[in-house]
Amino acid sequence: MSEQQNVDLWTYRDASGHQVGIDLVGFHVEAEDGPIGRVDRMAEDFGPQYLVVDTAPWIFHHRVLLPAVTVREVDLERQTVRVDRTKEEIGSAPPLLRADQHNDHDLRAELALYYGPFYGGRLP
Repeated sequence: MSEQQNVDLWTYRDASGHQVGIDLVGFHVEAEDGPIGRVDRMAEDFGPQYLVVDTAPWIFHHRVLLPAVTVREVDLERQTVRVDRTKEEIGSAPPLLRADQHNDHDLRAELALYYGPFYGGRLP
């Protein structure tokens, strides 16, 4: 099995600086090409790990779910999360339409295809 097939989209990378138990809600989120919003919710306990990002004012009334593997760096001092996707990639991702949709297995499956290791021809 290749390295690409072994990537777990729903787990933080060791090099990201993410620390279990540190609440990232309210942290600024920066894409590769600029700020995209703030962390609105996060999951890290059991099962898939991810961030829900409120993209206002960049995209008004738009929330996206970012798999944990997209987190490149957590800067606790600056309260910033940097992700390895562009604003366009994040803006084009399937949006969260309901507050409880982050638990939706179908949405997570769709996001796994969208953010998967073959998306854009690169590893996350």
